Amino acid sequence: MKSSSDRSRGTPPPIELLRDASLFLDFDGTLVDIAPRPDAVRVSLELTVLLARLRQRLDCRVAILTGRSAATIDQLISPVALAVGGHHGLETRSGSRPYSTMKRPDILDSVVSELRQLECQYPGVLVEDKPLGVALHYRQAPDAEEACRKAVQDVARRTGLEVQPGKMVFELKPQGANKGDALRAMMAEPPFSGSLPIVLGDDLTDEPAFVAAQDLGGAGIIVGDRTPTRAQFRIASVDEALAWLKQSCELV
Repeated sequence: MKSSSDRSRGTPPPIELLRDASLFLDFDGTLVDIAPRPDAVRVSLELTVLLARLRQRLDCRVAILTGRSAATIDQLISPVALAVGGHHGLETRSGSRPYSTMKRPDILDSVVSELRQLECQYPGVLVEDKPLGVALHYRQAPDAEEACRKAVQDVARRTGLEVQPGKMVFELKPQGANKGDALRAMMAEPPFSGSLPIVLGDDLTDEPAFVAAQDLGGAGIIVGDRTPTRAQFRIASVDEALAWLKQSCELV
């Protein structure tokens, strides 16, 4: 049975929530359905038109907060140019400020090679080599979850990398940032400063952004049925999230 707190966090967001706000959007599972492989995601013309419209109506106060690299997001949503918090906050670009990013940890190459052994042991497991981290996906091999968990935990103990769990994925990344940190950094600068942040996200990685938004007077919206969550509002699916954004766009 769900608690009263869980039920209160199932409220649909009001259509006027984006008025005078800044909008922070997760990508996979929020704007696009999660694909079997990260490189299988396709962005529709309809989505790029919507993002461009939101950017215009909100005076450029729209950002993507994602586990993907900022460069990958740029390619996926081209020709639309948005502020980006990539790699779970490890790199950011806001307004005219260029990407701020750290150097790729030297240990990552050997970590990637080590984790690729799981691809051989468990068909369907996928190692995604990222500029600042490595993700171990088991969506196509759900029985491998515990083996993947143990593998990344062992690597984290030996290397000091941080384990970031997600939807059927475990990621290893340098410590020191999350999506909430990226949101706070962007909100301190134009064009976001002086507005209230609204965050849409679907995964555990979005929780720090929900908390940061609330601390700054804004709100979080969880997409899907994941509980518990710090988001105040809930939307059932990617399709419903896009429909809500389209409706809201006409009111801002």
